[in-house]
Amino acid sequence: MENLSSGRLSPAQLLVSGFLGVIFLGTALLMLPYSTVNGISLIDAVFTSTSAVCVTGLIVKNTPQDFTLFGKLVILALIQIGGLGYMSMSTMLALIAGRKIGLFERMMIKESLNITTMEGVVRFIKRMLFFVFTAEVLGTVLLWIGFSGRHGWSDALFLGVFHSISAFNNAGFSLFPDSLMRYRADVLVNFTIMLLIISGGIGFVVLDDLVEWFKNRRRHLMQHSKIVITVTALLIFLGSLVIYLNERVFMFSKMGLKETVLSSLFASVTARTAGFNTIDYSLLQPQTLFFTIILMIIGASPGSTGGGIKTTTFTVVVMHIWSTIRGRRDTVIFKKRVPEMLVSRALVIMALAVIYVTTVTFVVEDLEHTGFLSTMFEVVSAFGTVGLSVGNGDALSLSADFSTTSKLIIVFTMLMGRLGPLTLFMAILKQKEERIRYPEGRLMIG
Repeated sequence: MENLSSGRLSPAQLLVSGFLGVIFLGTALLMLPYSTVNGISLIDAVFTSTSAVCVTGLIVKNTPQDFTLFGKLVILALIQIGGLGYMSMSTMLALIAGRKIGLFERMMIKESLNITTMEGVVRFIKRMLFFVFTAEVLGTVLLWIGFSGRHGWSDALFLGVFHSISAFNNAGFSLFPDSLMRYRADVLVNFTIMLLIISGGIGFVVLDDLVEWFKNRRRHLMQHSKIVITVTALLIFLGSLVIYLNERVFMFSKMGLKETVLSSLFASVTARTAGFNTIDYSLLQPQTLFFTIILMIIGASPGSTGGGIKTTTFTVVVMHIWSTIRGRRDTVIFKKRVPEMLVSRALVIMALAVIYVTTVTFVVEDLEHTGFLSTMFEVVSAFGTVGLSVGNGDALSLSADFSTTSKLIIVFTMLMGRLGPLTLFMAILKQKEERIRYPEGRLMIG
């Protein structure tokens, strides 16, 4: 595809432009007088719209109290568009209208969903949309049952729809002032939300591969799918164990066994990009908050509704370090070599994430003085599109009391986390083809 020098935008630039367009549209809709109860400032409308489109869940306005039904529906629509990607949604509308999907649109879908080939991309989109809406409908039914014990059937239905879409898209927006803390001991609500989060965060390529594997057991799962499934399961288990061990004599000391198990498991699942909470994060121990920061940076998997550096990036970096320590030339995972270009890309993504998060934490902390760990937690939550926050003892995130400058920094961080640091920097910086290869130098490291 032609680049800027020839007057055309690159796929990365078009992807960023599309997300910005949806964010601006959402901002305009939220600024309408019948979207909010008592009005909303421009910066708060931008923040809320970005948080919804980037499926983050950080809030500076109380969703159930400050927004009208129309405002809540706007937020819900932004979550669905942001979670699936605007290209997927536009493709769906084009298919409904009977319009043919062109080559350029296929290239954009490939870029937005982070898939490796354009072959069968329209068929893949159809299967993806079918799975998404099936999962959201099933989630709605189960949550409708779970919420109906405390709410009327019509209210429980709307709550079910909203939380099912929010959970599957890993958004973390809730219509309860305390997120899901009131349902801490509810097995049905907890497991429904967790299964929706995992389904949305595991990646559509993996889900499609699993379907094909179930249909034909002789076929092997792709290396990508094996990595994602294995690492996701390990992170959930280890995350639950570490959180439990850290909080067993603190947060969990006053809870029963069922609440403790559900809370530990839920905290591990939601930390990887969802943002719902069944415990008060302002009361957690510093070591638990720091460990949660690590989970938030790792995030979900490629081609999913989640953010972070992604499970595969984390795995490639860890295995590359292990291979280097053992003196091996190649990075091997599940008896298959990882191409050097992908290893280099993973290292760059990891480095960009660490540098960016560290720099932004220092800047925001210098502006707001909210405590270094609390500030880092907020920044990483935005970067990982998670939505968890230590808050201020209320339902709002820590960002609610930030200055306009800091809120804009968090807005940019959410956008970077949703699109990926490499994609965003490639969109901002002009790409130049390298025509000269310099001689190899000699230097000492280590």
